Amino acid sequence: MSVELNHTIVYASDRNHSAQFLADLLGLPDPTDYGPFRIVQIGSLSLDFMDSTGPVMPQHYAFLVDVDDFDAIFARIRERGIEYWADPFHNRPGQINHNDGGRGVYWSDPDGHSLEIITRPYGG
Repeated sequence: MSVELNHTIVYASDRNHSAQFLADLLGLPDPTDYGPFRIVQIGSLSLDFMDSTGPVMPQHYAFLVDVDDFDAIFARIRERGIEYWADPFHNRPGQINHNDGGRGVYWSDPDGHSLEIITRPYGG
């Protein structure tokens, strides 16, 4: 049996703004609409942004990228003056990590979702 995650819903205070924020930083195509969702397609997975009717509960989303994409995404984070950290607890501001021989960095989206890019999977 083959199981693959197809999509997940990301609640946002402004689905359009949050979806575009992520697509722009990751260098992805512009989001598209499907019903009440603003879709960011990431390979075979989509993040389906939906306006929240209440407070947004921040979640964590990590993206495995190659070294060239890491450099491009990290450059966009710095160009936009977005605060970033080397760790998920935000104890190492302005740094990246080198876990498992790769590179990684964390930042927050407009609703406080913790976003992360890594060049090596954990435990790899």
